[in-house]
Amino acid sequence: MEIKPILAALRQHKAGTILIAMQIALTLAIVCNALFIIQQRVAHLSEPTGIDEPNIFVIQNEWVGKVTSAEADAKLRTDLDVLRRVPGVQDATTSNSYPLRGGGWDDGVRLSAEQIEDTSDATIYFADERFLDTLGLKLAAGRNFRADEIQPMSTRDRLAPPVIMVTRALAEKLFPNGSALGKTVYLVGGPATIVGVVDLLQAQSVARWASNFAYRSVIVPRRMAIAEGAFYIVRTQPGQLEPAMRAARKALFADNPRRVWDEREGILSFAEVRSAAYESDRGMAVLMGIISLVLLAITAAGIVGLTSFWVGQRRRQIGVRRALGATRGDILGYFMTENLLISVGGAVAGALLAIAMNLWLVTRFEMHRLSLFYVLAGVLLLLLLGQGAVLAPAIRASKVSPVEATRSV
Repeated sequence: MEIKPILAALRQHKAGTILIAMQIALTLAIVCNALFIIQQRVAHLSEPTGIDEPNIFVIQNEWVGKVTSAEADAKLRTDLDVLRRVPGVQDATTSNSYPLRGGGWDDGVRLSAEQIEDTSDATIYFADERFLDTLGLKLAAGRNFRADEIQPMSTRDRLAPPVIMVTRALAEKLFPNGSALGKTVYLVGGPATIVGVVDLLQAQSVARWASNFAYRSVIVPRRMAIAEGAFYIVRTQPGQLEPAMRAARKALFADNPRRVWDEREGILSFAEVRSAAYESDRGMAVLMGIISLVLLAITAAGIVGLTSFWVGQRRRQIGVRRALGATRGDILGYFMTENLLISVGGAVAGALLAIAMNLWLVTRFEMHRLSLFYVLAGVLLLLLLGQGAVLAPAIRASKVSPVEATRSV
């Protein structure tokens, strides 16, 4: 089929041609970036924490009334003993926070006392000697804390532990050319010696700005001894999560009812923790998906509407061509080719616009650069959508009989 007659016909309908091409370009630019954002959000949702999530629940506990640091520490240890005796519970520990909580204690890590800028930021987790086993963490190198190294810490105490454990990601950042074991690093309170390296432990925050530090954590041998209480982390036997959660609540209140308990957030399975942590990411992915579907539907409707309008205008021309020997396949191919030319023009402009839009998002919101795969996939999607949308009007055009179309000639 010759292209020149098609181009000549398109020049006679400049406004409609430009409108559809611009619509395709804008849709392609938005859909490419939307699909890329969806992929990033979905990948973010599935980031591992390093802990035994299916069998873990967390408890937020706070004491009623005025409680000294020594009293708070005694109550905390009593609660841990109570939790460890609950049927179905494998172990229990306490900390100032836990992965995906959304906030907690962060600190800078330096390699020398004289260093002004931190080598890296890191999440700080308080832990006892049962922290690793309770969370199901894997020790990649070194040793765990000993019971005699665990000390209570109140709000007035300085964070200056003599020994710490770090995650593998932080160890590699601090000492990329050698082992971190036995090395001294400096926290805000002073020097600390690394005695263990944990394979994987995610940070408390899931914010996009914190993604570079998501697995850089420091574990210190401390217990929170404050009136505001602490978090209890409980690991159950497989299949015992829900009954253990119910029994844990009853056991704690039976032992000491003088505690503050949020009915909605006082006790949470880790599945609930993960769901709450990534709620905004899921919402963004769903929103981007809806926007993409709506734009694709509008673009398809625009192509159908404009092609149907052109078919109505050209019935006489179609009849003449049929009378001169054009087959139904020729008429069908004509409109399919015409739409393909418009779609290709719009797709080229849309690809350039998609890249420009992504560069703006990278500069403004620190997003990742758009992969060319999404651009090519978007171009293919829009071309297939355009051909699919024009198919019905083109088939109707091919069914116009020569007699019906030429009666007014």
